[in-house]
Amino acid sequence: MGFFKKIFNKFTNKNDDTVEKISQKNEENRIFKVSDNQKKFDEGLRKSSSTLNDAIVELFTKHENINFEFYESLEEMLIMYDVGYVATTKIVKAIEEEVNYRHVKDPKLIKQILIDKIFTYYIQDTDINTNINLYNDKTNVVLVVGVNGVGKTTSIAKITKYFVDQNKKVLLVAGDTFRAGAVEQLKIWSERLGVDIVVPNKVGQETASVIYEGVKKGYEEKYDLVICDTSGRLQNKVNLMNELKKINDIIKRYDPTAPHETLLVLDATTGQSGLSQAQAFNEVTKLTGIVLAKMDSTSKGGIVLAIKDMFNLPVKFIGLGEQLEDLKPFDLEQFVDAMAAGFDKAIINE
Repeated sequence: MGFFKKIFNKFTNKNDDTVEKISQKNEENRIFKVSDNQKKFDEGLRKSSSTLNDAIVELFTKHENINFEFYESLEEMLIMYDVGYVATTKIVKAIEEEVNYRHVKDPKLIKQILIDKIFTYYIQDTDINTNINLYNDKTNVVLVVGVNGVGKTTSIAKITKYFVDQNKKVLLVAGDTFRAGAVEQLKIWSERLGVDIVVPNKVGQETASVIYEGVKKGYEEKYDLVICDTSGRLQNKVNLMNELKKINDIIKRYDPTAPHETLLVLDATTGQSGLSQAQAFNEVTKLTGIVLAKMDSTSKGGIVLAIKDMFNLPVKFIGLGEQLEDLKPFDLEQFVDAMAAGFDKAIINE
């Protein structure tokens, strides 16, 4: 049994059979072999793990003893890494308790404890199932929301590619009638991916109306997946809330359980600004998961923990590059493995 599975068992009281079932379920969502996926995570998060590595080296060079100043520096490091204040406080407190329990004196021995606490913090008191909620025997509807400029349309194309590679019949719905060029951009992606698309039939058509036509086609023609783009304006939350409510009501005419996913696309490079966007959308609609775009471009991977702490929402996809294949289902164990590379380098550098 793997190292992280042992940690999982220790802190959640799960037996080996339960862990294996979770692992098997996650495995069904992977296109590539685990080794290939881990390599992609390592490469995609190189900038982030390198920054963490530098911070760790500095931390353990600066402090020879475990004391108040050490914990203060540790907190600063995690906050700078975008972990967030609340999550940082809880993680550092857990580390301090473990250090006291095990009578650890040397700061260098805290590295492994820190890895453990980051991992266990994410899985405790939360649903760690990061799979997309899809049913094999009916049409599934996925709403994708997010502000302009976060990579929403490109992320939709990457999600589509992911499911097309699994032989799913996908229909795109160009519901972002607000942003200039959004419809044309999605049309181009649909042509490249070889999937059908529903677009507005007139200028200024309401998003809800376009999505109605798309969902109607999806159910009548038995598509496996209907992925709907939406307008990304946040200037007026009342209008956005009314629009999303209308969209949800329309979708539920065909299936009371739909939409089966409402995914928020966040730009990982925006840090705390991205969390503010998540807060705003979370107030106007029921989100089911996060798509973290541009994780390969940020030096701060802690936003994954901050999202979990603030909204208790799973990250479902993570963007690790510019190619269509570079959007991966989020795998906590692989993510922490990639982040832990920074710790390993810090150990070597000492």
